[in-house]
Amino acid sequence: MNQQQPPRLTSFYRSYLNHHRTREFVDLTARYYNENTLLRMTDAETTDTRRAAAMALGLLGSYRANAVLGKMLKDSDRSVRLLAEGSIKSVWTREGDEEQRQGLYCILRLIGRMQYGEAVHYANVFLDVFPFLIEARNQRAIALFAMKDFGNSIADSEIVLDMNPYHFGAAIGMGHAYLQLHNKERAVGCFQQALDINPNLESVRRRLEMLSVK
Repeated sequence: MNQQQPPRLTSFYRSYLNHHRTREFVDLTARYYNENTLLRMTDAETTDTRRAAAMALGLLGSYRANAVLGKMLKDSDRSVRLLAEGSIKSVWTREGDEEQRQGLYCILRLIGRMQYGEAVHYANVFLDVFPFLIEARNQRAIALFAMKDFGNSIADSEIVLDMNPYHFGAAIGMGHAYLQLHNKERAVGCFQQALDINPNLESVRRRLEMLSVK
């Protein structure tokens, strides 16, 4: 009996592992697959196919992939979990239309330059117009934390998690903010929430272990 041939996507992924040609993987995947098909392939029995789907969604997927990638954070295969972690962070920045994404990128650039006050100001204006854009609010929380406005940073992060229950980054941010406010109990709860969402966060696990012995 002939063995069933793997999906093209799996072959593209194995070729990528050999040659590390990301553009080739993207071009071939986009030629043969749409997002709906990639989303379905995350349930494949074959580990390499799930790995390929997780990687492809990070490179080509929209915010629609958020929940699927969030569930893949608990896949039985470590590589799938790590690929899903990188990919879900990518799709968080793809919410909304082109204008909304450009606004988010502006906030990201300001934070990258450590212009936190400008980032908060721009995010305030932006969120007045588009209040439901989750990653813009998360980035404002990051900028507020950098400005030591821990209370408002926590408030933004809570809203982020309400809108996107897979946003382990917001839970981590809240944990650090509560530590700055000397509220160890709340910090531990937030770090545990982040681990519940994404069990692969070893630095968070170590932080929890350190807090448990203090």
